Amino acid sequence: MPIFFRLRGASDAQMRLITALLIVYIVWGTTYHALNVAMQTMPPLLMNGARFVAAGVVMLALARWQGQAWPTAAQWRHSALIGGLMAFGAMGLVVLAQRMGIGSGLMATVVTTMPMWLALWTRWGGERVPVTSWLGLALGVAGAAVLAGEGDFSASWLGGLLAFGAPMLWSIGSYASRKLDLPPPAMASGAQWLLGGAMGVLAALLWEPATQVWQWQSVSAASLAAWLYLVVAGTLVTLNAYLWLLKNAPPALAGSYSFVNPVVALWVGVALGGERLTGQVFVALPLILGALALIIYGPALLRWWQARRGVPA
Repeated sequence: MPIFFRLRGASDAQMRLITALLIVYIVWGTTYHALNVAMQTMPPLLMNGARFVAAGVVMLALARWQGQAWPTAAQWRHSALIGGLMAFGAMGLVVLAQRMGIGSGLMATVVTTMPMWLALWTRWGGERVPVTSWLGLALGVAGAAVLAGEGDFSASWLGGLLAFGAPMLWSIGSYASRKLDLPPPAMASGAQWLLGGAMGVLAALLWEPATQVWQWQSVSAASLAAWLYLVVAGTLVTLNAYLWLLKNAPPALAGSYSFVNPVVALWVGVALGGERLTGQVFVALPLILGALALIIYGPALLRWWQARRGVPA
């Protein structure tokens, strides 16, 4: 388990699971706002790449301090693939889409497709995905779509294309991290972030016009604080929790954060951005809670219902 989630005195694995889920649900819901603040005075690709390079260096140092061995050549290749898909590809598309002014409503709705893609890759890979999880995923997308009505659905065609590509790349990287040979969690995280971040920095230096003229002196205190928050809370803590969930929880549950994050992001917008709520949020919340209930408790409820009716499981 990642070093940030070794809970001393935890009663069982369920406590670790709940802790990891709460961290992913809450912290990642705040990163939408942090990304916008960081990009006020930092080029998107450079900001994102530097974020993962910094987190990767810290995590590799911690892994070595723990006595973990360096990855093998094959593990470096696998880490480069996963880091390229998730840290560079998916997150790079997210920041570019937000920079292009994609509406918050469309962004929140598109992100909810990620667990469906992950469940699809899992099913194609030969693993069973319970029918209740599929129902929960569909209900969660419906709830997020209703909630997204609180935001803006505007987007350029390129911004929309980038937004739709992000959850697909993230889901492929998530599935690959479940299947490929990787070093211990802390070392794997550090290697993936460092390599994916380095790809982002290189792409920024080669192809991002804003990076060519950007200077450190132009970074505002607010943008720097937001960037540090993304490095520490958004990456070192929360991405570690998510990677642990991918190894220790069903795919639908690991991806369920995409339904909850828009709710948190909405409340952050109300608290920090002066946004106002309409009645749609009170329709969306029961749908999202129902989706989580189906994903978490669906298989047990289905077995109970089949036992009551005498249907073989």
